[in-house]
Parts: sequence; structure tokens; C-alpha cells
Amino acid sequence: MLLILAGLRPALLKHKLVNVLVEACLCSGAKDTTTNPGKPPKLSKKKWRKKFRNKPASNEHLPWEERLADAVTPLWRLSYYDQLQLKQKHQERILLQLSDQLLCGESTQHKALTQCPSPPRSTKLSFPLLPILPSPVRDGYRNKSTFSVNRGVDGNPKTVGFYVGTGKVGNIVCVNGDHLLNMPERHKLVARCYQDFLRLSALEPCLLFHDGGHWREVTVRTNAAGHTMAIVYFHPQRLTLEEMEVHKSSLVEYFTQGPGAICQLDSLYFQESSMTRCSHEESPYQLLHGQPHIHEEILGFKFRISADAFFQVNQGAADSLYRTVREMGLPNGAREGGGGGTLLDVCCGTGAIGITMSPRADRVIGIELIQQAVEDARHNAALNQIQNCEFLPGKAEVVLPELMEVLGSTTDSGGPLTAVVNPARAGLHYRVIRTLRNHSSIRRLLYISCKPEGEAMRNFRELCCSPDPHRKLTGEAFRPTVAVPVDMFPHTPHCELLLVFER
Repeated sequence: MLLILAGLRPALLKHKLVNVLVEACLCSGAKDTTTNPGKPPKLSKKKWRKKFRNKPASNEHLPWEERLADAVTPLWRLSYYDQLQLKQKHQERILLQLSDQLLCGESTQHKALTQCPSPPRSTKLSFPLLPILPSPVRDGYRNKSTFSVNRGVDGNPKTVGFYVGTGKVGNIVCVNGDHLLNMPERHKLVARCYQDFLRLSALEPCLLFHDGGHWREVTVRTNAAGHTMAIVYFHPQRLTLEEMEVHKSSLVEYFTQGPGAICQLDSLYFQESSMTRCSHEESPYQLLHGQPHIHEEILGFKFRISADAFFQVNQGAADSLYRTVREMGLPNGAREGGGGGTLLDVCCGTGAIGITMSPRADRVIGIELIQQAVEDARHNAALNQIQNCEFLPGKAEVVLPELMEVLGSTTDSGGPLTAVVNPARAGLHYRVIRTLRNHSSIRRLLYISCKPEGEAMRNFRELCCSPDPHRKLTGEAFRPTVAVPVDMFPHTPHCELLLVFER
């Protein structure tokens, strides 16, 4: 869908028509705005997608670089002011949908919530939406990038970059990303060197697992201090351990003594994997060269970052986001020295939110699925000499209900209980929502979402709907009290939304 709209002529990519582009990027089932804009489409979502997916792209007149820029950074032609205005309006539209659904009450509780929303009936929010917080850095802001390997414009299968096209249609072309505004120069340099290495290697790239080949994508992570980590992914196929060692050695030699030394890698990792994605537990990341971690600083706190740990991709905007979470997350008057009660940090990653809020809380408990991230979080607490944080590994839907049974007997007289959740785009598991909703000690809940119009909307509804014994949502309903968008991703239609719920 991105590629269909990427063909719009530059002169047309302004103001009203950019709204069409954003609708397509954020909701693939967007309505047809060219006829009867006030009515929903006659085609079902599935048929609409099928119809337009097979429609030939109209951007063939554009250079490959522009096609890629339109796919990866669709707002790159707009001024930053216009980008912020567009995102602010989009977040308002999403929250108006939430207001509508809450007003409709029980009659719409069981409607599908992930479809592209129909035009909102409400014209005014029942809670304030604050102005979007801009990103301090607008170009080259990403601290993590993953570059794919596939056939390039010239047909060379050892091309490193980003995809234009789709695998289903069979028109994928890998285009170099040197011109993309959101990529820092260090990432581009590592990608160019990795491409050079692949073209020198006797091994073929792994484009499709069943077709053989070995070299796969490369992930680059950097920090504000300029340190660089590279992670190379490799399909072993039927190579022996001895053969693998030869090729790992050649990779290290290239990036430490050969042309790739210009990248000045602080860490070089290697992961053997026969699957699209593997955790460290499933297939360990092998440190071939340098330091095992890089470090980043947020709000004066230092954080260790491992190869596969989650960390916000925009360090400057993360500062703004976490500062806002800290100000809104704890009770009025809670300042340095505790007094803010217990903080639950669900989907805590490397512990950034909990640690930055810890001076104002009496106790911080984080829950995280990835074991390595939990180890990083514990290390980060010790690194910052934080004594009141603990981090628990496991699925939130398993750990949280058990934890709340223990907390239920300790928080009745021990001060307020605040929850912060920062899930992936899939949102929170139903058992997590049910546990948060049904625990009466939680009076304030902060939800951070990078896609509030998706599964997160279902979570919002379940937090705020009337009590429903049938679905075991028996606790007092939350209500949204304030929302704050944060522009974490300049030049794209996306941003983070912080939504505060209280009861």
C-alpha cells in the first residue's frame, strides 16, 4: 500500500493529499476519500486490500531512491512543522474514535476494534490532548537500523538496503538507503561495508531459506557517544562447525583489519539462525569482536544495551517521553526521595522507565519477557546505584496475576499503586488487562503506544468499559484524563502516544 501511494507526484504530496498517505500508512483498510467521504467503503476490508494490492504501482517514473524514501519516510517532502500538525490531527482523530466507542457503551463493546475507524461522530474530546512534543533531532535520529539483503536495481543479489515492492507480488528490489533522512551516517557506512564484504565472500546470500545461501541482514546499533555495534545474521544451512569458523574469521578480519575497519566497530556480533527471528535464548548471539554492550544515557541515567534488547530508537525523543511519563505517572507532590508508592513497569525492556522514575517511587517492579533485557535492567539499576528496583522475567500474563496476589496484601496500607505499560504493537494480553482492571489499588495507569489505533484501542476499551462479569472485568472502570503525543519518528506518519487513565 505504501508503494501505491509513493507514486504521487511531489507537487501533490502536500497538505490534504498527505492525509491520504498517512491514512494508508497507519491503517491499510482506509476508506475511499474520493467519493462519498462521509460513508464507509462498500468493499469489505479483505476485498479492499486484495483489490488495491494487485493494482499496478504508479510510481515507476520516480527514481528508486524516491520510491524508497516514500515507503520508509512518507512525510519526507513536508516541512517539520507540517509533519507535526498532521500527526497531531491524526492522534486527535484516533482519540475521538475512543470517545465515540466509550459513549456507545455496551452496544458496541464486542465490535472489532482493529479495523480502520469510520469518521468519528464526536467533535470534541472529553479529555485534553496536549500539543505533540517534537523530536529534538529530526535527521539521522535512529539508533537502531536493520538492513536487508536481496537483489538490487542492477540484479546483484548481494545488495544491502531496504525493500521496495512485496514478496507476494514478486517485485522486491533492494535499494541502498544512503539518502534516507532518518538514518545516521554510521549506519549507512556499516551497510555499505557489509555489502562490500558480501561481494567479496565466496558464500551466497540467503534470500529465501529453502533456496540455500547464508549471509542475511545486518543490524546496526549506535549511541549518542558514537559507539557502534553490528549484528550479522547467518543461515548455517549444512556448513560444518569448521567451515563456519572460517567465515566468521573472515568477517572479523574484514571489519577489524580490512576495508571495514573504517566503521570502527565497538562490538561485532554473529547469530546463526534458520528462522526469521531468534532470541538470544533460542540462538545465542556470539561476540566476535569488541565489547559485549554499548551504553546510552536518558535523563541522566546510564543504560546498558545488549544485542537484542529493546530501547527507544530515538534517544532525544525518548528523553522527552520518559520525562513526561515521570511527571504524569506519580501522585501530585511525589518528588525526589520517594513517597510515590509502588510503580509497576509492565513490558519494561531494559528498565528505562522504572529506573528514571525510581527516585520518586518507594518501590519499582518491572516485568519483561526477554531474559537478556531483564539482566540488562538489573545491571542498569546497579549501575545507577538504584536500590528500590526489581525486575522479573517472564510473560506478563503469567507473572502479573501472581504478583498482584502478593501486592494485594501489602499495598492496602502502603501507599498508591501506579502502573506504566509499554507493550509492542500487538498490545497487552487480555489477562494483563483483566488483572490491571480488577486490582482496586491501581488508581492511575499510563499506557504508551506506538499504534493506538490498532490492538491498543481494544485495550483502552477494556480498561474503560462498564463492569462485565461475563468477561471477568469486574473492577471499577478507568477513564482517560490526558493524552500526549511524542514524535519519536520524524519523516514518518507514526508517533508515540502517552495516554493517562485514572479512576
